[in-house]
Amino acid sequence: MIQPNIPESAQPRVVIVGGGFGGINLAKQLKHAPVQIVLLDRNNYHLFQPLLYQVSTAGLEPDSIAFPLRGIFRKQKNLVFRMAEVTGIRTAENILETGIGEIRYDYLVFATGSNTNFFGNKAIEDNAIGMKSLIEAVQIRNYVVKQFEESLLLKDPEEIKPKLNFVMVGGGPTGVELAGAFAELRKYIMPKDYPDLPQSLMNVYLIEAGPKLLASFSEKTSERTIKALQELGVKVMVNTGVKEYDGHIITLSNGETIQSQSLLWSAGVKGVPVTGLPQDILLPNGRIVVNEFNQVKGYENVFAIGDIAQMTNDQRFPKGYPMVAQVAIQQGKNLAHNIRLLLEKKPLKGFYYKDLGSMATIGRNRAVAEFANMRLSGYFAWIVWMIVHLMSLLGFRNKLVVFINWFYRYFTYERGTRIIIKRGAANIVKLRQTVGV
Repeated sequence: MIQPNIPESAQPRVVIVGGGFGGINLAKQLKHAPVQIVLLDRNNYHLFQPLLYQVSTAGLEPDSIAFPLRGIFRKQKNLVFRMAEVTGIRTAENILETGIGEIRYDYLVFATGSNTNFFGNKAIEDNAIGMKSLIEAVQIRNYVVKQFEESLLLKDPEEIKPKLNFVMVGGGPTGVELAGAFAELRKYIMPKDYPDLPQSLMNVYLIEAGPKLLASFSEKTSERTIKALQELGVKVMVNTGVKEYDGHIITLSNGETIQSQSLLWSAGVKGVPVTGLPQDILLPNGRIVVNEFNQVKGYENVFAIGDIAQMTNDQRFPKGYPMVAQVAIQQGKNLAHNIRLLLEKKPLKGFYYKDLGSMATIGRNRAVAEFANMRLSGYFAWIVWMIVHLMSLLGFRNKLVVFINWFYRYFTYERGTRIIIKRGAANIVKLRQTVGV
């Protein structure tokens, strides 16, 4: 048995798998608790996923939305961080199997987040690309810029159009924000950088299988979102699903087809699977069944929080809480409190999600937001969106860099990271192979 280099401690050991919103908030709340915390993640940074789309559309540099995990916990004496991937679990022995060896735990918390969900459509999975990691976002940026560069080498507009038809699937906040960002590339950047390419050759599509965009928002907000996107030139299609995609032609549920080499998929997410847990507590969407204390069904010392956890005790959310950052943050804080109660052998406190509202940006001076009974749209909602996201970023440097980027872009209409760092893939299939998804 390989023993990783982790200091031994007489205090109970809490192993947290995942350095996302849930994991880091749990660890922070346990800063002064009488426990040893071992935080594991396959990367050595925390990623602020809500701004990934800005990296993929050349609005921000990758390092401005990522923050080193060691930097977050530099002053936390009861925490040890190791970069590792989990390979299995032996619950009877309280052993977690990882790529760096076997780790003993007293309490184990899965906060592994989510991946792109292609709903079992292998053809789409092989040819489209999701956007859940920093590597994917950078590769999308490389690929998109390369599509423009290669289009300049072609004379026939019919050959150019598939390269410049960008299709987003999924009408949630990510899809809306991506579509808006691509529309602004067309409006503000394309005429300056590629004056030889007529704007009419570039099309941006947003396809949603449901009856409206932003399903969790009100009907009126959804309608405003569609109108704002259409004003930017986005072709919005609701009640329309994607049946097939071979890397060149998208076949829709209504029988229409779109020629495109770029299908960006944000139509759903699924939990990151955990090896070693019983199959009857793992749902088809990859989530783990937990009770109101975030305890994994059948275990008292194994927990799951955030996107990976399926909690159905709240009548407001019979299908489980939404897979958003606020749920993970609040569950992390509640679980920290419950671990303290476990140490004191006191009754646990059930989790209750406090919905703080939802928001999505559509583009320059355009956003929508809903808080309690308030509905905002347009410029004021856009300002609120920026403030909330700036305040949520980790690290003063990241806040400052993002603010300067936004300020500069607002007055210059520039996107300063339109460079191909590494030769992009020739098509989406090769791109997916490059990023290893």
